[in-house]
Amino acid sequence: MKNLKHSKFKNTGVLFELLVRQVTSDTLNNSDSKAIPLIKKYFAKSTELAKEFNLYQTLIKEKFTKEEKANHLIEAVLLAKSQLNQAALNRQKYNLIKEIKNNYVLEDFFKSKVNNYKALAAIYKMFEYTIADHPTESVNNRYTIVEHIIRKDVAKSAVKNEMSEFIKQDKDVRLLSYKILVDKFNEKYYDLNEGQKSILRNYINAVSEGTELKSFIVNEVNKLQTSLKTLTSKVDDKVVKIKLTEVTNLLNEISVAKSIKDTHILSLLRYHELIKELKKV
Repeated sequence: MKNLKHSKFKNTGVLFELLVRQVTSDTLNNSDSKAIPLIKKYFAKSTELAKEFNLYQTLIKEKFTKEEKANHLIEAVLLAKSQLNQAALNRQKYNLIKEIKNNYVLEDFFKSKVNNYKALAAIYKMFEYTIADHPTESVNNRYTIVEHIIRKDVAKSAVKNEMSEFIKQDKDVRLLSYKILVDKFNEKYYDLNEGQKSILRNYINAVSEGTELKSFIVNEVNKLQTSLKTLTSKVDDKVVKIKLTEVTNLLNEISVAKSIKDTHILSLLRYHELIKELKKV
């Protein structure tokens, strides 16, 4: 029996997700994203990559309450997958990876977090291998997909990936949409200080279960606590000083957290706001 290996380099769903995240990261860094032309080139409607990506999205986004319907959906997707031009798909995937490598550090590019990674990996292995390659693992992969389709947290998993709509538009519309995206981002976050931007950049580019983000967050917490303690020492009001000390100590909860969540990042951004206000006073 074969060992069913997952490859992020060849997983169309993962590749698209990473390209979208790269656009966000480049926007935060106020630079023109080289990922945009790659998305437009390789995920245009007529490409085999776009067709396979749509199959990934069907299994990721569609929700049913019954296992029987989920299995029917999987069969329909597998049938559609068998009708793709595999040679053209492999060629497009190879060229895309080559261009990503030419524009980005490949190791850093693939470090970014990916939503629904477990389900995407199961879909990839179901697409690439047959049940004869490894019956047990093939069944496990299928059930991973079924469970994803019928899971109850529909609201959370049904969040629309607007970039998938973005690539379906005409060229001029896409360019205008991207300009509006960047302008709105700059308008909304124009007053972020460098510390806040650094937090967002590191969170977006972080590895899902890696230690780099955790190390960065712990270091950021230490810097925030030092700043808050310095500013608290200059406050004359005893009640305010006690409250600030309590707030400063709450940062320890982020340091000891097993995993960094959105709420932790939001809290750190707010601590930066608190420090800005204290400095004004």
